[in-house]
Amino acid sequence: MTNAPLANHPLQDFVDRHERLFVLTGAGCSTNSGIPDYRDSHGNWKRTQPVNFQAFMSEEHTRQRYWARSLIGWRRFGQARPNDAHHALARIEANGRCEMLLTQNVDRLHQSAGHRQVIDLHGRLDLVRCMGCGRKTPRNEFQETLGSANAEWLTLDAADAPDGDADLEHADFSSFNVPACESCGGILKPDVVFFGENVPRDIVATAQDHLAQADAMLIVGSSLMVYSGFRFVQAAAQRQIPIAAVNLGRTRADDLLTLKVEERCEAALAFLL
Repeated sequence: MTNAPLANHPLQDFVDRHERLFVLTGAGCSTNSGIPDYRDSHGNWKRTQPVNFQAFMSEEHTRQRYWARSLIGWRRFGQARPNDAHHALARIEANGRCEMLLTQNVDRLHQSAGHRQVIDLHGRLDLVRCMGCGRKTPRNEFQETLGSANAEWLTLDAADAPDGDADLEHADFSSFNVPACESCGGILKPDVVFFGENVPRDIVATAQDHLAQADAMLIVGSSLMVYSGFRFVQAAAQRQIPIAAVNLGRTRADDLLTLKVEERCEAALAFLL
């Protein structure tokens, strides 16, 4: 693996040499948009692990805690805008050199930057899904419902946490009212893949199909500690196509990389703008 300084533009050479890049992005791509990431430069958790799917589905107090924090966190998360990293990757697609962009992020900022061929591996936070009937509601609309049912919580504020969460601590969540589905009374959950929940098979299959057509892989802003993303790097390595990564710190795939650039995403991709 080449671990090269940005001044030599090794990443530009990598991009220029390939015509069908399969791009995989993670939280580091969106930190400059004001969305915190989960892990430090060593790949370790910075905070308590995110909500678990089984706990969310089975425990009322877990849902109360999640939605109370989300009520506060969404106010800023929902206003996030693409940064230069998103725009740079959209430029790769506009230049006809992107086979597919697979993102582990749930913020839809790639789409906001104009990227068209995007697979949201872990879903999208701007939708709320009923786990009973499958009805989907825009998150902005559900924010109004949450606020109306919990007016006293609207005066609270807390530091941002990843994926629309907020570090609201020492609160009694037992008084928080969690609305049920208006259609069937079912449990409402953000339309994202929680920890402990499986990525839908059709999404994985579609991503694998595009990876099979790619001539190289570019990873941007991911430590790849979660297997749902790492498996695509394993598949690329098995195909023996070149793999480049832009990430501050260690990744789970360091021994599989052809090139690694340890720079902030927007700085490493600045040559595209």
